[in-house]
Amino acid sequence: METADQESSQSFFTKDKSFYRTFFSMTAIVALQNLVAYSVNMADNIMLGSYGQEALSGAATVNQIFFIVQQCALAVGNALVVLASQYWGEKRISPIRTLTGIALKLGAALSILILLLCSLIPEPLLRLFTSSPEIIATGKEYLFLVQWTFALFILTNVLMAALRSVGIVKISFYISIVSLIVNVGINYTLIFGRFGFPQLGVKGAAVGTLVARILEFLIVVGYMVKSDHNIKLFSKELLKPNKNLRRDYTKVFLPIMCSQVLWGLSVPMQTAILGHLSADAIAANSVATTFYQYLKVIVIAISSTSSVMIGNAIGRGETGRIKSDARTLSVIDVIIGLILGILLILLREPLLSMYSLSESATKMAGNLIIIMGFVMVGMSYQMPVSFGIIQGGGDTGFTMKMNLISTWLIVMPLSFLSAFWWKWPVEAVVMVIQSDQIFKGLPTLLRFRSYRWIRKLTN
Repeated sequence: METADQESSQSFFTKDKSFYRTFFSMTAIVALQNLVAYSVNMADNIMLGSYGQEALSGAATVNQIFFIVQQCALAVGNALVVLASQYWGEKRISPIRTLTGIALKLGAALSILILLLCSLIPEPLLRLFTSSPEIIATGKEYLFLVQWTFALFILTNVLMAALRSVGIVKISFYISIVSLIVNVGINYTLIFGRFGFPQLGVKGAAVGTLVARILEFLIVVGYMVKSDHNIKLFSKELLKPNKNLRRDYTKVFLPIMCSQVLWGLSVPMQTAILGHLSADAIAANSVATTFYQYLKVIVIAISSTSSVMIGNAIGRGETGRIKSDARTLSVIDVIIGLILGILLILLREPLLSMYSLSESATKMAGNLIIIMGFVMVGMSYQMPVSFGIIQGGGDTGFTMKMNLISTWLIVMPLSFLSAFWWKWPVEAVVMVIQSDQIFKGLPTLLRFRSYRWIRKLTN
C-alpha cells in the first residue's frame, strides 16, 4: 500500500490531505495577521488625517523611511526562513537556533545603524522625501520617538520568522491584534486629548506606535521563553559561532536583500510619477491602491506559506513530492488570483461610494480598479511562485535578477516615457507601471518549469 508521500510523488498534484490543511490554515492566519498590521497603518492615517494635514504629512514622510526599514527586516527574516525551514524538514533543531542567533546579530547591527542615522541626520533623511519646512519639522517630532520602533520591529520580525520556519504562526496573529488595539487606543487618547490626557497630535501617534512595538517584542520574547521548545531563545546555541552557517546565511541573505531594496526603491518612484500628473490622478490612485493592498495581503500570505512548505519538503529530501507540492501551489495561486481580481472589479462601485471624489476622479478610480483587478491575477501567480516557491526552494538569485531587469531596465524607463514624454492618459501610465507582472510572469514560469530552483542548502 502506497503512502501519501509516494502517491504524491507519482501524481501531478499533491493528494496528501494534510498538505492542503497546513497550507490553507497557515495562509489564513498569516493573511489575518497582515490584514491587522495593515489596518494599524490605516487607523494611524485616518486619525492623523482628522487631526490635521500637517500631522498626516509629517507621519507619512517618516513612514517612507520605515518602508525602507521594513524591506531590510523582511530580507533578514526571509533569509532565515529559507535556510531554517530546510533544517526543520530534516528535523535538525540545533542549526536553526544558531541561524536565529546569526539573524538576530545582523538585525541588531542594522538597528544600531538605523538609529544612528535617524539620531544624527534626521533632517537630511526627511529632505529625501519632502522639501516643505513645516512637514520636516513635524516629521522630526514624530521620528524622535518612532526611530526606536524601527529597531524593535526588526528584532520582532526576526523572532517571528524563526517561529514561522518551524510551523508556528498563530502567535504573530495574536501579536498583531494586541498591537492594533493598543495603538488605536493610545492614538485616540493622545492625538486628540481624550479622557483628561493632553492633546499631543503627532507626538501622541508616535507614543502609540512605540508602546505597541514594545508590547509586540515583549510578547514574542515571553512566548519563546515560556512556550517554545524549539528555538530556545536563551540557549547557548544562539550565540555559538559557526562559520559554515554564517557563510550559508550570507549567501542567501545578500541576493534577498538586493531584491527587496530594488523593489522597495521602485514603489515610491512609481507613486511620484503619478503624483506629477494631476490632482485627480493622485486621489484616484490612492483610492484604487488602498483596495488593492487589502487583497494583496492574501497573496503575501500565500508567498510566506509557500516558502516554508517548500523549504520543509526540500529538507525532507522528497524530490517527487517537492515537484507535486510546487505544481499544486502554483495552480492554487492562479485560482486565488482570479477570485481576488473578479472580487475587486465587482466591488468597485460600492467601494467608491464611500469616498467624496470629483466626478472625473471617481471615474478614473473606477478604471484604475479594473486595471488592478487584472494585475491582481498576474501578481497572484508571479509573487508566490517567485518569492515563495523559487526563493523558498533555495534559488535566491533569480528574484534579484528578475527585479533588476524587469523593474529597472524595462518598466521604470517605460513609465517615465509614457508619463512625461509620450504624455499618455493616467490609466495607460498605470498599466505601464504595473506591467512588471507581465515581464516577471514569463521568466517566473520558465524558471519554475525547469525545477533548477530546487537546491539543498543544509550542511
